[in-house]
Amino acid sequence: QVQLVESGGGSVQAGGSLRLSCVASGRTFTYRMGWFRQTPGKAREFVAGISRSGGSTYYADSVKGRFTISRDGTKNTVYLQMNSLKPDDTAVYYCAADAYGSTWLPGGMDYWGKGTLVTVSS
Repeated sequence: QVQLVESGGGSVQAGGSLRLSCVASGRTFTYRMGWFRQTPGKAREFVAGISRSGGSTYYADSVKGRFTISRDGTKNTVYLQMNSLKPDDTAVYYCAADAYGSTWLPGGMDYWGKGTLVTVSS
C-alpha cells in the first residue's frame, strides 16, 4: 500500500515555471513513478515517468525539453520541474506509482494521488 500526496500547483503566466512534488508514504519507495494530467472532458494522459532506480526517464512528446522528472529516495519524493509553461499545460496533475508494469498508460499504474491544479494563463 502506497499513499501519494501532490503539491506545488498554482497559477502562472505562459513562459513561467512551477515545480510539483509528490510525497509517498507507506511501504518502501521502490516503485516506478509517473506524472499524468487531465483536463475536464478529456482522458488522463501521460506526462513523465521515472524508473524504480531513477536511472531512466520518459516524457510525452508535448513536454519533452521543457519538463524534468526526478526522484529523491531519501525523502520518498518525486518532482516534476515544469519550465516554459504553455496554456495547453493547464490541467490537474496526478502522481502515480506502480510496482511491476512497463507501460506508461494510466491503466497500468496501481496507486494515485488526488491531484494538484496547474493553471497557465496567456
